[in-house]
Amino acid sequence: MKHRLLFILIAIFAATTVAVALAPKPGQSQETQTPKPKPKPKPKPKPKPKPKPKPKPKSGAEAQSKSKPKPEPLRDSTVPAPSPAPSDKGSGGKSESNPANALPEIEMVWVDGGTFRMGSDDSDAKSDEKPVHSVTVSDFSIGKYEVTQAQWKAVMGENNNPSWFKGDNLPVECVSWDDVQEFIRKLNALTGKRYRLPTEAEWEFAARGGNRSRGYKYSGSDNLSSVAWYTDNSGSKTHPVGTKSSNELGIYDMTGNVWEWCQDRYDSDYYSKSASTNPKGPATGSNRVNRGGSWDYFARYCRVSYRCDYAPGSCICILGFRLAL
Repeated sequence: MKHRLLFILIAIFAATTVAVALAPKPGQSQETQTPKPKPKPKPKPKPKPKPKPKPKPKSGAEAQSKSKPKPEPLRDSTVPAPSPAPSDKGSGGKSESNPANALPEIEMVWVDGGTFRMGSDDSDAKSDEKPVHSVTVSDFSIGKYEVTQAQWKAVMGENNNPSWFKGDNLPVECVSWDDVQEFIRKLNALTGKRYRLPTEAEWEFAARGGNRSRGYKYSGSDNLSSVAWYTDNSGSKTHPVGTKSSNELGIYDMTGNVWEWCQDRYDSDYYSKSASTNPKGPATGSNRVNRGGSWDYFARYCRVSYRCDYAPGSCICILGFRLAL
């Protein structure tokens, strides 16, 4: 009996010890006995970039010094630079420059008026070159070069170049007589001048060398290759203006390169009834006169007296022009 009581007391003591060991400590709940996972740290917010301070406005002088320079007006580098115009007319070489900064230089050669024999009685002359007759023209100016593509685009627009052969210093071609009238109207509005096409009589007088004429068959020489681009030497294309020799007045390409429109209407019999002073062509007629031959024509068509004509709406790659004043 004593042994049983002792055994019971030992068991009670052991149970009490275990219960005390497992009992929670004061201020601690049962749930905290199980370890919880650590929470993930929250990402730190990125600092916002500080706004850059606005630059202070520049003074007027400083802002002007930093601005880009205005582009220089377009100019063909292969065309000789114009010499300053003399104060008097001289004996046939006064150059007139265009004051409009937006345009390439348009050089004009002064031609003193005079009297000459117009037409030809040569064996290769056509009937419309006859009869040879005396004509007097007053003073005028005529283009030193055929109008170039650069000049055409400066007036008509950069994307308006009808030419078949492209190049700023090549003569503009594929332009009709009507197109040329529109070009002249716009050019005159830009410059305040009164550009026009030469009359047929003015053209031939200038091509022959005016009052300095030496009686050449072509404009400036009897040797066609020295003054003109034509069938035998052109390589079937136009060439930059002013690359052959000039005539007696310092005018280039009046023979060859491109045919040149004149102001006059065409009449095959006009020479038999032409006015003797400053003739302006017939009052009626459908076609307009062309002169000078071109890169695609033989020598006989390049004579200074040869006459050609096309409808005023014709646009082909042998037709160009030069200006008169």
